[in-house]
Order: sequence, then structure tokens, then C-alpha cells
Amino acid sequence: MNDLAAALDIVGARWALLIVERLLHGPQRYGDLQRDLDVGTNVLATRLRELESAGVLTRLPLKHNTRAYALTDRGFALREAIVALERWGADSPP
Repeated sequence: MNDLAAALDIVGARWALLIVERLLHGPQRYGDLQRDLDVGTNVLATRLRELESAGVLTRLPLKHNTRAYALTDRGFALREAIVALERWGADSPP
């Protein structure tokens, strides 16, 4: 498997990069991610587990048995790729 294929195995699944983009702005609670992205809870839970197991994000314990999600250094390393994809999307024809 080449490097691009390995990267896409981690962040190529639907919603994965959108989750990472939201977390670039700081830690987010599960409910906030679900509401802001308007993604189904089953899909969100699966993507969060996948990204956590790949070392892209981590869970932070909060009060009252809730959790927030935050990017690791590996997750923050995706910033340039996300910015480039946003720019590419903005330049694409309608």
C-alpha cells in the first residue's frame, strides 16, 4: 500500500475530515459535533473511534461523565491538507 492509500484509510471515510476540521478550532463535545455537522450518531461514533484508534484525536474527560474530543499532534498535522482541500473546493466550477 502506498502512502496516499494509507492516509486515505484513516481520513478518507465520509465525515472524517469534516470532524478533524471542526477540531482544528479546539476541543468539542460529542453533542456539539453531532449538531454542528448534522451527522447521524452511529456514523459519528464510528468515525470518532476510528480517528482515535489511528492517533488523530483523543478523548478528554469532562464533568458529569461527559467527554470532549481534541486533536493530537498527528491530527493537527492535517491542517495544511484541509486548507488545501478547502481552497480547491472554493476554486472548483459550480
